[in-house]
Amino acid sequence: MSEQPATPPGTHEKREHWSGQTAFILAAIGSAVGLGNIWRFPGQAYENGGGAFMIPYVIALLTAGIPILFLENAIGHRFRGSAPLAMRRVARRAEGVGWFHVAICFVIGLYYTVIIGWAVSYFFFSFNLDYAEDPATFFARDFLQLGEPGTVSLTFVPSVLIPLVAVWVVTIVILALGLHNGVERLNVVGIPLLVVTFGILVVRALMLDGAAEGVEALFTPDFSALRDLRSGSRPTGRSFSRCRSRTG
Repeated sequence: MSEQPATPPGTHEKREHWSGQTAFILAAIGSAVGLGNIWRFPGQAYENGGGAFMIPYVIALLTAGIPILFLENAIGHRFRGSAPLAMRRVARRAEGVGWFHVAICFVIGLYYTVIIGWAVSYFFFSFNLDYAEDPATFFARDFLQLGEPGTVSLTFVPSVLIPLVAVWVVTIVILALGLHNGVERLNVVGIPLLVVTFGILVVRALMLDGAAEGVEALFTPDFSALRDLRSGSRPTGRSFSRCRSRTG
């Protein structure tokens, strides 16, 4: 059998690049918009001054969130490498920051797949409204099958394990397909679907009984809550916590 020619020294495998600005923007939206924006934001706003909450939020967004996002994108575009490689090219001692970033992404990937598995399960539960009567009890006892507080069990819970495995299989397949055939194609479908789904949820919520009172309670400003200036920085941090050094 003939051997394949060795890769010449100093050459590297060609890295994939985004096909265009639209693909990159969709990916950036997909990484930044998550549970912190859709699920946590209304609760955080209500608990931290309602309409007044927008003041520290916008300040944190303009002074920290957006500048750090631009800096991260600029580093990725300028040095065109993974987080450790890009930070090493910025400064040799900064490579550790890149590896710390990789570790954070690894941890986020582990628990986010679990949350996505829960969401998939609740999508199917919503057809019969199995959780409608007592959501807390249904989630803890019937779905997660939690034991007594303080106890640890190694028993597999099929209602959690099956959707979790399915999510991991889909994730691995998308990554294996690469940037163009995997991630970009998913974003082209997923991001518009997210916008449409979120719009439907908002319209449906506004049609429920007491919706007007809820909106008023959410946006009525309580300026006394602004004593804790950290209230606006927490959701802003979550909005941009999924940023990555990307190839330009």
